[in-house]
Amino acid sequence: MLKTIELSIFDEVNLFFDNAADRLDINPGLREMLKRPWRELLVQVPVRMDKGEVQVFSGSRVQHNSARGPYKGGVRYHPLADLDEVRALASLMTWKTALVNLPYGGAKGGVQVDPGQLPLTELNRLTRRYTLNIEHLIGPNRDIPAPDWAPTPRRWPG
Repeated sequence: MLKTIELSIFDEVNLFFDNAADRLDINPGLREMLKRPWRELLVQVPVRMDKGEVQVFSGSRVQHNSARGPYKGGVRYHPLADLDEVRALASLMTWKTALVNLPYGGAKGGVQVDPGQLPLTELNRLTRRYTLNIEHLIGPNRDIPAPDWAPTPRRWPG
């Protein structure tokens, strides 16, 4: 009987990277350096809601690689935006900017929230507080976050 192995989203991205690295004959040391994020920050994001109570959201910012320039990547608002998914998306951002020859590295942020369930006032406070919590990492020559524009929040297939 065959045992199936469940890969995380980040492991799946790295599997695709390894396949490409095999074809390019990238040495093992450089390969490991290119697969691992350079920095990961976990933050707790307390927000005063419209009715006065405080709700705490979990957030993260993953800076995957800045060898080509400042980190660049959006911030995903989704109930399942965990660190593993944000790692995978930051890695993919590194490869996207490199493939189109942009002078940026790859990063990604995430906040565990269903943005469709919050009024705009609470969403604005959440965004401002998240940004405040990562402000020591960001700037035009360091890390450029942006909103993640998608009409419907989506989860990776699988």
